[in-house]
Amino acid sequence: MPASHWSSFQNAFLRDSDTGLSLDVSRMGFPDGYFERMAPLCVKALADMAALEQGAIANPDEGRMVGHYWLRTPALAPTPEIRAEIERDLADSLSFAADVHAGRIAPPAGGRFTRLLIIGIGGSALGPQLAAAALVDDWAAPLRTHFFDNTDPDGLDRVLAEIGDALKHTLCVVISKSGGTPETRNGMLAAAAAYSAAGLNMADHAVAVTGTAAGGIQSKLEAHALKHGWLRIFPMTDWVGGRTSLMSTVGLVPLALQGADVRALLAGASAVDAHTRSTPAPRNMAMVLALAWHHAGGGRGAKDMVILPYKDRLSLMSKYLQQLVMESLGKQHDLDGAVVNQGIAVYGNKGSTDQHAYVQQLRDGVNNFFATFIEVREASPGPEIEVDPGVTPGDYLQGFLRGTRSALFDNGRASLTLSIPRVDAFHLGALIALYERAVSFYASLVHINAYHQPGVEAGKKAAAVFLTLLSRVRAAVTSSPQTADAMAATLGADPEDVWHCLTHLAANKKDITATPGTTPAEDTFCRQPG
Repeated sequence: MPASHWSSFQNAFLRDSDTGLSLDVSRMGFPDGYFERMAPLCVKALADMAALEQGAIANPDEGRMVGHYWLRTPALAPTPEIRAEIERDLADSLSFAADVHAGRIAPPAGGRFTRLLIIGIGGSALGPQLAAAALVDDWAAPLRTHFFDNTDPDGLDRVLAEIGDALKHTLCVVISKSGGTPETRNGMLAAAAAYSAAGLNMADHAVAVTGTAAGGIQSKLEAHALKHGWLRIFPMTDWVGGRTSLMSTVGLVPLALQGADVRALLAGASAVDAHTRSTPAPRNMAMVLALAWHHAGGGRGAKDMVILPYKDRLSLMSKYLQQLVMESLGKQHDLDGAVVNQGIAVYGNKGSTDQHAYVQQLRDGVNNFFATFIEVREASPGPEIEVDPGVTPGDYLQGFLRGTRSALFDNGRASLTLSIPRVDAFHLGALIALYERAVSFYASLVHINAYHQPGVEAGKKAAAVFLTLLSRVRAAVTSSPQTADAMAATLGADPEDVWHCLTHLAANKKDITATPGTTPAEDTFCRQPG
């Protein structure tokens, strides 16, 4: 390494002894004076964060606070009642898991619960999936875990086939704040049908994590669970959003059931919060991370964020960060209502797999990204074999990380490196908390609201409109062949939408067939007799 870069590395290297995290931004190419120019915005971002933690209304669309920071430090909660709720939920999650593990809560078929089926979508699935992949070894866990995280019927069937006869010993946790999310509801109904087909009552196996009337949320899932006598209902609070919910009951219940150290997860997040709450901006790891994003994309997201974790246990990190970053920062309007179309695109997989996939383009192709290397310093908790004299697989992994980083830098490609000592509950909590706070800081820097998601709601509404049309189209199909144009004229609908409805019906309903024409406008559809 040239002496000049050794000096810049030392100036751009941050580490926190309390968490073991370190951040190297020496290859981000910050121009001289950048931190000084951004200082006023950093002061504002720190003030915005302080207001958020003190209970300011952060989501005006829903009139709610955003308090996921209180989950790992309940003493910061703005009221004694909220603090008590947080402490109660943690204690209840751990107590319930202990009862399941001890067999005090058991399936009617006898024995103990040995499988766990988690049903959710978005943050209600991604957080538990990331944590399970990082922290839980199925062969050693009290319960082997499966997920329904989509409404794909083939995917649901594959999971049920994997569970097989073990369904009678499977505990099912359904996670939905409103209880009206279609994908989660559909997964719940599929699970109920499977239990019924096996001669089982889902209620004897089911737990809900949802909004409750006591917490001010009238949840359809709570009403359903109460009506059918489910085993337990854990509350979700309105001041925790889905993409920041891992350290609420959304994550605590599944992780406690899987035997993970949830207290350590919370402690790691709390330690990072403390560091990034009190450390001045130039040495504040979350602020510097946000500033790196801002510099790389010119404050407009002009460069994609490529996440490259060099550890199999963190292979879902890029997927998790896609939601956290893109749902938080992808906004059409700023806080003043001006159209800004903000956001940062996030993608990635893991190292060194990506060196055989898209690193070729990263080095030699279009320079529209900055890379984030996530390093885990401890290669393995146990002894490693030597694959060459004196060289282990972990040595190779480190070599590939450093080699790829150098190859990108040598070709003018920006990158930063985030390091943790090992993958355990404490450091996973720390890593997640660091990104959560960096997202909040970045949102303040570019003057947007990170805690609402009107685009997601727009997509849900559009899907509901399509489903209504699908029902109307199905009813309008007759034994006489019709084109999409003709049916659209009858229904007063868009012909393309009608064509998509008809094509879907023909592919999935045995009584409806399609006859292709030269163009989609010439395709005809009819109902078969019988």
